[in-house]
Amino acid sequence: MTRSPEQLLESVEQGRRHPKGWQWRFLSGAAILWSLFQLWVASPIPYQFGFGVFNDTETRSIHLGFAIFLVFLSFPGRNKAATDRIPLYDWALGGMAAFCALYLFLFYGDLANRAGDPTALDIGVAVAGVILLLEATRRALGWPLTIIALVFLGYTFAGPWLPDVMAHKGASLERVASHQWLGTEGVFGVAVGVSAGFVFLFVLFGSMLEQAGGGQYFIRVAYSLVGHLRGGPAKAGVLASGLTGMISGSSIANVVTTGTFTIPLMKKVGFPGFRAGAIEVAASTNGQLMPPVMGAAAFLMVEYLNISYLEVIKHALLPALLSYIALMYVVHLEAVKAGMQGHPLPYRPLQAKLLGWGLSLSGLAVFSFVAWLAVDLVTRISGDYAFWANGVLILGGYVALMYLEARHPLPDQLDPEQLDGAQLPTPGEALRGGLHFLLPIVVLIWCLMLLRLSPATAVFYAILLLVAILLTQRSLKRLFSGKPLLPGFQDGWRDLVVALRDGARNMIPIGVATATAGIVVGTVSLTGIGQVLGDLVEILSFGSVPLMLILTAVICMILGMGLPTTANYIVVSTLMAPVIAQLAASHGLEIPLVAIHLFVFYFGILADDTPPVGLAAYAASGISGADPIQTGLQSFYYDLRTAILPFMFVFNTELLLIGIDSIPEFLVVLASSLAAMLLFAAATQGWWLTKCKWWEVGALLLIVFSLFRPGFWMDQIYPPSETRPAIEFTQAAEGWQAGETFKLIVEVEEGEGEIIQRTLAFQRPEGAAERVLEKLGLITQPEGDALRIDTIGFLSPAEEVGLIPGFAVRVLGFEEALPQPDKDWLLIPPLLLAGLIGWGQIRRREAKAA
Repeated sequence: MTRSPEQLLESVEQGRRHPKGWQWRFLSGAAILWSLFQLWVASPIPYQFGFGVFNDTETRSIHLGFAIFLVFLSFPGRNKAATDRIPLYDWALGGMAAFCALYLFLFYGDLANRAGDPTALDIGVAVAGVILLLEATRRALGWPLTIIALVFLGYTFAGPWLPDVMAHKGASLERVASHQWLGTEGVFGVAVGVSAGFVFLFVLFGSMLEQAGGGQYFIRVAYSLVGHLRGGPAKAGVLASGLTGMISGSSIANVVTTGTFTIPLMKKVGFPGFRAGAIEVAASTNGQLMPPVMGAAAFLMVEYLNISYLEVIKHALLPALLSYIALMYVVHLEAVKAGMQGHPLPYRPLQAKLLGWGLSLSGLAVFSFVAWLAVDLVTRISGDYAFWANGVLILGGYVALMYLEARHPLPDQLDPEQLDGAQLPTPGEALRGGLHFLLPIVVLIWCLMLLRLSPATAVFYAILLLVAILLTQRSLKRLFSGKPLLPGFQDGWRDLVVALRDGARNMIPIGVATATAGIVVGTVSLTGIGQVLGDLVEILSFGSVPLMLILTAVICMILGMGLPTTANYIVVSTLMAPVIAQLAASHGLEIPLVAIHLFVFYFGILADDTPPVGLAAYAASGISGADPIQTGLQSFYYDLRTAILPFMFVFNTELLLIGIDSIPEFLVVLASSLAAMLLFAAATQGWWLTKCKWWEVGALLLIVFSLFRPGFWMDQIYPPSETRPAIEFTQAAEGWQAGETFKLIVEVEEGEGEIIQRTLAFQRPEGAAERVLEKLGLITQPEGDALRIDTIGFLSPAEEVGLIPGFAVRVLGFEEALPQPDKDWLLIPPLLLAGLIGWGQIRRREAKAA
């Protein structure tokens, strides 16, 4: 039986089971209790009163206990099982699973006292817990992640019987059970810690904002800005998906939220069903790449990379914006090719532009600036009472905005049949009709970026404001409209209860997914499989760095199929990020770790629309009525613009705003990368100013590469370095600054006795030039023009990049940097070529029109 998109969303994120009577009340109550527990843990109240304080391990245990218990109550074990009641065996399985998860909380002191010496009961609980977790994962997320976890568990036990390249000494059942369940290296590791610490809170934040009406507000604003243009519904869908995707943790939820309105309207203006669905899928999937939340992956990166949240946002922002702008342009080209026309507006085009973009965007900027000034002023005046004073200021601003909205009311729910032509609200009306929904987002960003609070604390304060909005917005509207208040309060309480319940139910699959992803993480730390994957990728890529990246990208898309964003990033970053780092170091490439993590994250997310498991494509096809496989393939074709970005920013880290020291330099990078993305969209669509000829497509792709990587051509003209013999190393090192990067060319003996060369990057340590190699861990003796390696220091920089004592033979030479002209000069030729192609297309278009 075909399921509606809402049913698909519900079955994927909340469970297909809807019991009746006391069972439904119990299920809802447990979900609400989970939300209240997470809010309690995030609040400062336990620390102020010294009551109800939980450490990290206890919090993780209770968090997973709720998640795994609710899985067995919400998700039937079989597709044909009854969904109107919870059978007795699921109550039993849920209770057993919850006990296994809560075991670390209930017996925390005893487990700590006998760490490393588990009892038979400990091992039994651990084994049962892993089995029940795998069953819960199968129910909530299907087979993909379950199979991945089983494969990794099997690899743990089968190590001694595997081929040499994959073999390891293996582990006993007792050791595996203890490692995976009773400590913090496996299931209850960093992944569940992040899920319990703030992923839940961000999912709850999104649920509350949606229940309050924020999703409808974003869609209305998007339609008012671009709904009248060519292909307006599609452009509005892209913009609305970007706005909701910033705070949403699910591409499927994004598709259902915005696609319900955008896809029927896209079909109405002439888009085929599969293209309409594909546009919505591409936009919703890319929402997971958009700061400030990035499907909670931004906060995982903070933990994994040990950098600040602001650093993560800075690096991720430009690629995400480029991807969305290019998708908007793809939609425009599709509309132009189909001969679509925009809707006439009831006001002049100039006035539309001024009111639309000028009033809305600059007005929003002015609103944010005034809010910043007000908060800063109140903070300075109120001193120690700044928190309460700012709270009063924000609540006062909220009441004022509600008064403004009540004076000019707009419908709470959008009607897709009325979102065209003259029925479109003006940008000013749309923006004014829900400004109070921006206040929680402003509070969130303010706390994260300016006050530098932890993600959990920041989103906690934003949720407090959302609670106030949910409870009072209906009452305030009725008050300012002269209506009775009581129905508004009743509706507000109902909205809050539903938001608390749905936020927890949306979190169920994410909770078990992060726990199961912890099995993968635990296997890596127990067996060292990361090294094995690196060796396999290197063998399959024949030492080619581009092929290595392509293979890694394909593996990330396979691993990411069917996984929520958070679990997706945990799996691909645990397995594939070290592979890229290892192989880059062995080839002498300097790739920042944040670029590597964003690379695997991008390709993991692309699995959301990749057949045959792309659930977002299935949700969109349920709305459009098109074939889900065709929808998925078309959305992946649209996402080619996103797929090239990781390859570009790995080799040109300026796209991640790394190494940019001035505003003019930033503007050059912004302009060149934006031009490259738009031209790539034109090349893939086969249409720029008119239909492209085959050679124009090829020329545009060459221009795109040249704009993204001008340094490649500069390296061909002016080599960036020269190779010198190793015997001259000490003399050259005298002129280098401490911390300056250089590369050594080293001979290494492979397992079969084959001697190969590797180029390895190092940073010059402080101290005398003659001791540089020694500080790197290389003890050498002259041997002609080379240096024979006698030994390699333990845990030295040389060992960290993969040199092994006895297998590293000689240092043959080193690469010394040479001066180069500014590579930005090489942006001029591709821009001139683009202008020549554009001029030819204009002439061809005019001739055709004549």
